Amino acid sequence: MSTIALFGANGSIGSRILSEALRRGHQVTAVVRDPAKITTTHPNLTVATGDVLDPGSVAAVAKGKDVVVSAVGGGDGPGHIATIEPAAESLVAGLRTLGDAAPRLIAVGGAGSLRTPDGKQVWDTEGLPEFLLQIMHAHGDALDFYRTVSDVRWTNLSPAGTIAPGERTGSYRTATDDLVTDADGNSRISTEDYAVALLDEIEQPRHIGERFTIGY
Repeated sequence: MSTIALFGANGSIGSRILSEALRRGHQVTAVVRDPAKITTTHPNLTVATGDVLDPGSVAAVAKGKDVVVSAVGGGDGPGHIATIEPAAESLVAGLRTLGDAAPRLIAVGGAGSLRTPDGKQVWDTEGLPEFLLQIMHAHGDALDFYRTVSDVRWTNLSPAGTIAPGERTGSYRTATDDLVTDADGNSRISTEDYAVALLDEIEQPRHIGERFTIGY
């Protein structure tokens, strides 16, 4: 069993990570700006007020934990486009203050920087809306930052090209920087199976200091 501090626990991905972690018996502290938005109750769940953009707040909730998970990164709330990369910097700065006692960091990433079968990157796909491109590149900037960090144990988990709520199958395939596609060329994962993969990484670390991605 791990002790986990989870930022963004009330988002689409974060809420699935929360459910999966509790399902497996981990102790979770859900860190949110407004605790009233967490309606889940569970003996292993604690709700704390915190700000992912404040290194002091990060350090306070991370102290004594095994893992910090950042699920900020959507299009609104604390994961708004302009805060994705600053959140990465704040998380690392906060964890650095804890020195050798700092927990691992696992951050939800984006698919935009993944290589496609034709050798380009997902964000080079024609016809993508501007707001989505902005989010993709913000996640790319965050990943670029993480790759400069050697004194904090970090992992960045990029979803498949399409991620949406769906079935929890418990099955997925992994890659590092290449988009995972099926026989028909589709790249997809359910939010539930994304959470499965992230908790698997917590329980059996295989990607410390790197990005990996998943898909069916």
